[in-house]
Amino acid sequence: MSTIKVDTITNDGSTVDFTYNAKVGAGSGALKKEYYAQSTEPTYPCDGALWFDTSDDVFKIYANDLWYTTAVTEPPPPILGNRGIFAGGDVNNTEQNNIDYIDITTTGNATDFGNLTQARAFLAGCSNGSRGILAGGHSQSNTTFYNIIEYITIANTGNGTDFGDLSATARGCAAVSNGSRAAIALGQASATVNTIDYITIATPGNSQDFGDLTVARKQLGGASSTTRGLFAGGNPGPKNEIDYITIATTGNATDFGDLTVGRGSAPAGCSNGTRALFGGGYSSSAVSDVIDYVTIATTGNATDFGNLTAVQYNMAACANVTRAIFGGGGNTPVNVMAYVTISTPGNATDFGDLTLARRYLTGLSGN
Repeated sequence: MSTIKVDTITNDGSTVDFTYNAKVGAGSGALKKEYYAQSTEPTYPCDGALWFDTSDDVFKIYANDLWYTTAVTEPPPPILGNRGIFAGGDVNNTEQNNIDYIDITTTGNATDFGNLTQARAFLAGCSNGSRGILAGGHSQSNTTFYNIIEYITIANTGNGTDFGDLSATARGCAAVSNGSRAAIALGQASATVNTIDYITIATPGNSQDFGDLTVARKQLGGASSTTRGLFAGGNPGPKNEIDYITIATTGNATDFGDLTVGRGSAPAGCSNGTRALFGGGYSSSAVSDVIDYVTIATTGNATDFGNLTAVQYNMAACANVTRAIFGGGGNTPVNVMAYVTISTPGNATDFGDLTLARRYLTGLSGN
């Protein structure tokens, strides 16, 4: 390779563009950019030069006679946010229409957000970051199952709005989202089913068939990344199966691995887009305080994360990129919320209280 050194370049008023490496602007004579994309170290760079090292796909910047590797922080998945939502539920066999919200970044009690279009328990929730989806559910007082799908705008407090209908009435369901599409495992319709429906979150309308779980079950937990959705545990059993789907592509679920112990009665699921957590539930012998975790991109069995502040089941969870919040639940309903730092296994810590003690509720996050 040849090197040409020039002491002076005189610009005649037009822009001189040396492809990729330098641009001399009209009249200014200033160096506008210096960029390299190659596997070998550039020669004679200027301070501030950028080099994409194609040998290892790393960006570097030149300063004070040295190349420095730049750090890149991946933005959080769009399905996450710092506002947590807890919706619906049941108090002593009376279904509730309450929607609460919290700021996940700061501990404290929940605040009233609005109301569901229909009071119900055993519903499922997820979001695309700005719109929250609340689907299915059950009335304990009159044993009515619902096929309702409604939505809220997470940034704005207010009541739910009708979105459309599930393919069947459903209770004990779970929902996952990739930021564009929501997939909803129906749980129990006229019987316990393996049906998964889906919707496009931005477009109100009825759900369509997605595929099937590996085994029919109800009262299961859901968590997702922007690629995969996981469905874990459930009744009858209780089940220890974890299934996964690729949310953008319809089809049947595939075995992912197993929970550390089989748990039904809705092990509460959430994720930070990388790691999924499933907390609480009812094992074959007792109510559980176990929190499990898995890495969503890597199939395999769950690992013990820590414990909730109390044994709990039929609760809900939500998360931002840092924290997971578990709230409500119980045979005798509670208003307790607890949190963990998702990247650091350990026991949960008290967060605050819901506006109303209740069980069989659901959670999501966004904004």
